[in-house]
Amino acid sequence: MTAETTFDFTSLTEREKYKILIGAVVPRPIALVTTVDAEGRINAAPVSFFNCLSAEPAILALGVENHDDMSFKDTAWNVRTTGVFTVNIVSSAMLDAMNVCAVPFAPNVDELAEAGLTAIAGTKIAAPRIAESPAAFECRRHMTLGLGNSREIILGEVVAAHIRSDIINQRLHIDPAGLDAIGRMGGHGYSLSRETFDLPTMSVAQWEERKRMPGAAERDE
Repeated sequence: MTAETTFDFTSLTEREKYKILIGAVVPRPIALVTTVDAEGRINAAPVSFFNCLSAEPAILALGVENHDDMSFKDTAWNVRTTGVFTVNIVSSAMLDAMNVCAVPFAPNVDELAEAGLTAIAGTKIAAPRIAESPAAFECRRHMTLGLGNSREIILGEVVAAHIRSDIINQRLHIDPAGLDAIGRMGGHGYSLSRETFDLPTMSVAQWEERKRMPGAAERDE
């Protein structure tokens, strides 16, 4: 049996927990989240604590960390005040622009302009989408969960999706190579999604048939 190291999370610091989680739970999809404030000013910020949680209702989740002084970051504050946000999937072509949007600019700075990205007005909500993104999801805030003073989990219900036409077919299958999404690893690491493979889930009958095949015992050890 391979040796392992066990960590008691009740005795770890916040930073230690963070390093273990982001190093092991990988790759994580990246949401480049666009919001607007009460005056209509656009904000864009990458969020790597992000995923899809449900299809009906269609729910996307963001984990947004607060500032060191526990005040809300622009994304969390804007969602609180306007109730909407747009998730833009980050392709490899957008990697540098996404990193520019991560710079801690002042609230009055337009991250999209600094990154050379193009805002397109939302069709259902006030938050724009990014023209360069291969897929974008307009969301209305469904629920916000406060986790102590350090982080908020924002659940948004998708009310509209914008998918680049050349990467989705009539059966609504999205081409992963065309999407070319990047993922977040531990530390400063990122991953590409260009190398993929299919692995259909077996039925019970298929599993039983596989067990009866010659050499099954040795293969499954």
